[in-house]
Amino acid sequence: MNQLIIDLDFLSLKKNLKKDFSGLKTLNIAILGDSSTQLLNQAIKGFGYEIQLNFQIYETDYGQIDQEVYNTSSELYKSNPNFIVIFHSAQKLLSKFYESSDSAKKDFATNHIQYLNNLFNKVKENTNAKVLYFNFIEINDFVFGNYGNKVQTSFIFQLRKLNYELMNLSIEHSNVFINDISSLSNQEGFRYSFDPKMYVNADMVFSLDFLVKVAKNTADIILSQIGRFKKCLILDLDNTMWGGIIGDDGIDNIHIGDLGIGKAFTSLQAWSKQLKQRGIILAVCSKNTEYIAKEPFVKHPDMLLKLEDISIFVANWESKVDNIKYIQSILNIGFDSMVFLDDNPYERGIVRNEFPEVLVPELPEDPSDYIGFLINLNLFEMASFSEEDAERTKLYQEESKRVDLKKTYTSEIEYLRHLKMTSEVKAFDNFTIPRVAQLTQRSNQFNLRTIRYSESDIMEITSCGEYLTLSFDLNDKFGNYGLISAVILKKIQDYLFIDTWIMSCRVIKRGMEEFVLKKIVDIANEYGFTKIVGEYIPTPKNGIVKDHFLKLGFVPGDNNWVLHVNNYKSLKIYIDEK
Repeated sequence: MNQLIIDLDFLSLKKNLKKDFSGLKTLNIAILGDSSTQLLNQAIKGFGYEIQLNFQIYETDYGQIDQEVYNTSSELYKSNPNFIVIFHSAQKLLSKFYESSDSAKKDFATNHIQYLNNLFNKVKENTNAKVLYFNFIEINDFVFGNYGNKVQTSFIFQLRKLNYELMNLSIEHSNVFINDISSLSNQEGFRYSFDPKMYVNADMVFSLDFLVKVAKNTADIILSQIGRFKKCLILDLDNTMWGGIIGDDGIDNIHIGDLGIGKAFTSLQAWSKQLKQRGIILAVCSKNTEYIAKEPFVKHPDMLLKLEDISIFVANWESKVDNIKYIQSILNIGFDSMVFLDDNPYERGIVRNEFPEVLVPELPEDPSDYIGFLINLNLFEMASFSEEDAERTKLYQEESKRVDLKKTYTSEIEYLRHLKMTSEVKAFDNFTIPRVAQLTQRSNQFNLRTIRYSESDIMEITSCGEYLTLSFDLNDKFGNYGLISAVILKKIQDYLFIDTWIMSCRVIKRGMEEFVLKKIVDIANEYGFTKIVGEYIPTPKNGIVKDHFLKLGFVPGDNNWVLHVNNYKSLKIYIDEK
């Protein structure tokens, strides 16, 4: 995603349909709706070009949702979709509501949720596709006026209940994700999202302008599911996190708190802190003297962000380009996983020019508009959430200490010995399954085959006798890295196939690769397998493991890599098993 995407209109997306999609990653999408979907199809396909994805879209005739889902030989399933977009419009729902008896109106939301539960179950039975279900834009017929909020047989009461219960239903179905067009409509206004002429003449429930928003929202969810999402927010300080210049104005004269323009900066800090608590890495990149830049974090009573919220704090007089390179080297994530906030147009331009992959929002001139602008961008879509996400700041703070320690050693071996690393190895269990699923979704660099699995997928693998699983955590003198590697092994005749081998890039070159291989060999010996077979499927991001199997002693096979267990030679490892 680049900054220009937010300025697109429907005509621009339509023009994209004539461009060359060859060479782009292909994803199959099916669109099912109870009203016209032709323009939605065009918007999603055109938006795909903006994010360099080739969406191959199967579009059903509208009003054929049930026929496609419940017919196991339908074109829906033949299209082999990666994602299925389903939407029932609030307008069509209102018509059904009017046709219902008073007693049925009282249970309208409950009955629709039951219908959706059955629909989602049927999809799950017949495909591994993720379902993107549109929730309902709020339309109020005002038959009861405002009193409708107290009447269970009013449409607005049932519609709001339906959106609430839909969230609960999505929790039960791990393959279902809510496309929150209700929030989009609330942000822009109903008159923006709905064009009555379009609805009357073409049975299209979204306006052309709103279609662009819907397409972006759809793409955001898809990108998160294929591992393309933002992980780090890099913050400038002066006139970004507070009003004023700390080095000139002093701690007593910067603007934060509940008065005047200070509220704008406090709101941005509160938002940033919430992102940190859900697992987004916060870093500071400021042209400042370090001790002066840190002073508000320590001493200002209205400062919501504290030093412990910041994973990497860089304040000096070097260029922001060099400092962002340093931050990236510590975090070991792609530049395309970063968002950089800075009030200065010059600094934004320099960073954008040097790192086109970094998302650099064009912040409004008025700080009062900062938070609303950023919220509307939906910068940090996510595919999953685990308790370990909340500990990510601490993990990267510890990693920064490791980097500092490494500088004091001339020998890599002495450094590794001094870390005093230990690892616990075990099969996947109820505690590790959510994190393993998240690793498959988030890991792009150390990911040999880049196969994405949901929690339900991992649960099926764990309970299936065809597979063996291994999870690894890592501890050293600075702290616990958490679960950092997962391996899924498939039993095939006399050999084990490495279906999945993923690892956090934070532990590369710690000897974890050799440690994991030793455990794979141990499990092969335990179960009597004579060979271990691996496969490397190249992607634009996993080039760092291109020679992974070669370095570990595997030999080339037929489109794969083979290690004969009897030929395995243990490599030097500086990690002890717990």
